[in-house]
Amino acid sequence: MPNLENLRKQAKTVLRWHRDRHHPVAEQIRAWLPRFGHLTDAEVLARPFTLADAQELVARREGFGGWQALVQGLEAAPGPTPQPQGRPVLGLVEPQLLVADIRAACDFYGGTLGFTVVFVYGNPPFYAQVTRDRARLNLRRVHGPVFAPGFRERETDLLAATIAVDDPKVLFLELQAAGAPFHQPLRTEPWGARTFIIRDPDGNLVAFAG
Repeated sequence: MPNLENLRKQAKTVLRWHRDRHHPVAEQIRAWLPRFGHLTDAEVLARPFTLADAQELVARREGFGGWQALVQGLEAAPGPTPQPQGRPVLGLVEPQLLVADIRAACDFYGGTLGFTVVFVYGNPPFYAQVTRDRARLNLRRVHGPVFAPGFRERETDLLAATIAVDDPKVLFLELQAAGAPFHQPLRTEPWGARTFIIRDPDGNLVAFAG
């Protein structure tokens, strides 16, 4: 469960980025705040933007309708298991996938897999982030093919990322209807998990498991 103090800091960071005219934050604002969705980067950064706006963005990114709903949700959630003093606690993992074309990768993850593009950075673009619910993937452009010739033939099931999903069958059927390219169809593993694997245009294998 996210820490409220960290989320407050995230909101202040978004506010500071907007104030400093940090262009990648404009994409995040458009993605999570519909009232900014029709604006260009320059227009987003020129509009008034308050701490309340930044808090709403963070709340929506965490799956809540607004900041107050987020606060109430965190207060109602069971507290974290106490950790021994000095023991670090790991947080959300954001796998980085290597791609040959950022725009094409964003189109695939957004158009086919139902992710939202949070930001695209660089001119030409070389870095981006996509998100769906609480899953986040970072995309990094590389020059030339992502995998050496023959690699995928030798390492047929090497995964780039595994994403947990509460109902794999429902998601599988959704992505099947969207024409997603499956490396492995939905199946039940010997240990009981239900999984399927998508192969993106660059050969990255992304598993969904529940």
